[in-house]
This record gives sequence, structure tokens and C-alpha cells, in this order.
Amino acid sequence: MDIRIKPSKISGKVPAIGSKSDIHRLLILSALCNSETVIEGFTECADTLATASCLKALGAECEISGREVKVIPFKKRDSQKTLDCGESGSTLRFLLPVAAAVADKAKFVGSGRLPERPIGELMNAMKAGGVDFSADKLPFEISGRLKAGRYTLPGNVSSQYVSGLLMALSVTEGESEIVLTSPLESASYVKMTLASLDIFGGKAYETEFGYKIEGKKHLTSPKRVLADGDWSNAAFFIGSGVINKETTVTGLNESSVQGDKKVIKMLEMTGAEISCENGAVTSQKSELCGARIDLTDTPDLLPILAVVATQATGATEFYGAKRLRLKESDRLQTVADMITSLGGKAEVLPDGLMVYPATLTGGRVDGCNDHRIVMAAAIAAAVCKEETVILGAEAVNKSYPGFFEDYKILGGVAEAV
Repeated sequence: MDIRIKPSKISGKVPAIGSKSDIHRLLILSALCNSETVIEGFTECADTLATASCLKALGAECEISGREVKVIPFKKRDSQKTLDCGESGSTLRFLLPVAAAVADKAKFVGSGRLPERPIGELMNAMKAGGVDFSADKLPFEISGRLKAGRYTLPGNVSSQYVSGLLMALSVTEGESEIVLTSPLESASYVKMTLASLDIFGGKAYETEFGYKIEGKKHLTSPKRVLADGDWSNAAFFIGSGVINKETTVTGLNESSVQGDKKVIKMLEMTGAEISCENGAVTSQKSELCGARIDLTDTPDLLPILAVVATQATGATEFYGAKRLRLKESDRLQTVADMITSLGGKAEVLPDGLMVYPATLTGGRVDGCNDHRIVMAAAIAAAVCKEETVILGAEAVNKSYPGFFEDYKILGGVAEAV
């Protein structure tokens, strides 16, 4: 599906959707419990549905009803079922160790760029823990149970390796340790996992060199749990308010451990005027300046921050983002291409991006099957001089299927081509 967008004033109020990152964790931990759990604030998107489907293949049930999902823990485990992770890196990296902890065998498949995204270090750690793999990349089968013990892996490839092991080792009886051989990047996502584990009675804590986990037979259901509002996706409309017209996103937890809530501080570094009150974040059009922004812990914010940077009076340098080359697209290159396609100027750096001030004119943008590229392009299109066509706009279904509906509620002018 291609979308045509005309310049428009985006303004008003829209609620945040449930955090995809939080929901992945809540679904998995609910399935590892001793009784059923109801998750409120559920966002039904391609990635969360992939996790729910894989849990079902492992023997759990996920009954979705609107914005709630009831998870019935693992019971009958049919190892002949295939776990289709779709294009979700979180699903694959979280469920590899979890499946090995609860089943004797499992087959994993995926699509898009997922088979090419790195999992080698996680596989090596799991092999040392007693798990066998039939191939080095998807599709493959795993066999052998994950055991409690000492797991060593780097922290600078993917925090999802750590999160997956933390959840899995919480239900392998005995004490385990995760030792990191390099500094942990995107550490806030591991903090999110630890916070979720705490809700479910898990015992895991940070040490000088990694983490320790006190495993047990199963976790304890909180009965009902509310997913956090999604700061990652809210960032697009927060950024829009800074370059377009005043916009408010409601339902955000200012005390959340989500790393992407840093979007406020990062925008403020460029001169943005943003206020927060009772979970409502309001941004208004601001006079912006260039800045130097570290994305080591929040790489997913680059697309919208780069769009905002085109409207500053000086160049903005983003660094600490080389891992973006391994996302749904090579996101350093595709963000630069998006900005260039709209009449702006951006330069790819070894570990980041330089964005220069520009008057965006509009044009044709390839969404590159990347949800964040499509959403950032839509925000940029609203402030362009002429109309914009975004190719492959259905990519938003990966995390925010209702994005264009909310975009129109706020005054955006978008129609399918």
C-alpha cells in the first residue's frame, strides 16, 4: 500500500498505544506462570501477534479481546509445532532461550530481514548451556533443555540476548549468572525486563559484570497487569508538535523504565518546548538549533529525531547508532535516503548520521519495509512544501497499525494511492 500525503497542520490530542516492548515481555512471562494473567492495554500488531502465536505453538493460549489479552500458561507442549517469528527480532531473541527452557524441541522460522539479523552470540551461549541448533541461521530446529548455569556473551550486539536469557533462566531451577564481556548497550530495555520479572515474582538482579538469576519452577501471576504506554511510537507525534503545531500524547508513564522516554530530553537539547502533566506530553512548535545526540541507549529514536533536525538552524550529529544497520532496514542509510528524497541533506557516518537544516519539498519515499521509516516520513511530509508519496506504508502494521488513523485524527491529510 502506498500513501499520498499533502502538507497539513497536525495538532490535537491522541492516546499512546500500549508499548510493544512491554507487551512482548508480559506475554512471555504470563505464559511462564502458575495461573492465567490478563494483560490490559494490549496493542495488536504484527510483532505482538508473532509472539502470541509462538507461545501458542509452545502450549500456551493467548485469548485476545480488544485491548486485553488473557494468557493461559504452558500446558500441553507439542514440540512438532513451528514457531514463526515473522519479522520480529524481539520474538526470536526472547523465545529462543525460553523455548529451550520449556520444550525438548522446537523449530524456528522467520521472514524479511530476520534470518540475516545477528543471533550468533546468543546461539553460542545457549550451546554452552546444553542446547543444539540444526543450522547457523533461520530456519532451524533446537533440541536439548537450557540448564541453569553461567552464560557469557557480549553486551554491545543486542540487549535482547540478555532479556531472553533473564526470562528463560528464571524458570530453570537453580542459580544462574549472565556475564557480559563488553559494555551493555540499550541497557534500558534490560531494566524493563527486570521490572517485568519483578511483577511476576522473578528474582534477578544486576551485578558488577552482568546479572544473577534465582531460578524456580514457575513465575507467579499478578492476575491483571497494565502495559506501559509506548514512548517509542509516541515519539513520532511528540516530534511532530515541535516542527508543526502543538500536539499532546496522553497515557504515558513519566516514571517508565522505557529508554525512549528520553525523547523529551533529546528534543529539549535542540531547543524544543515540551511539557508533561499527569501522563500527557505536549509539544509545541519551537525555534530549534543543532545538537550532538548520543543514541547508544535509544537507537530507535533516530528516524523522528532526524526529521526534527531538518528544521533546526544548525547541523545535528547523531552517534552511537551503528546497530541500526541491523534493523528492519539499514536504518542509518534509509533515514538518510528518506531525508534526501524529501529535499533535505543527510550524511551517513560510521556510527551515526549528520543531518543539515533544509526546507523539505516533498517527493517519493521508499518505506523499505521499515515501520519507523514510514512513520517518520509521514511526519516529515506534513511540513513539506508539496505532496509526498510513501511506498510500502503498510509497514506500520509491525508496531502501530492505527498510525494513519491517528495521523488523520490530528489533521493529517493522507490517502491510499
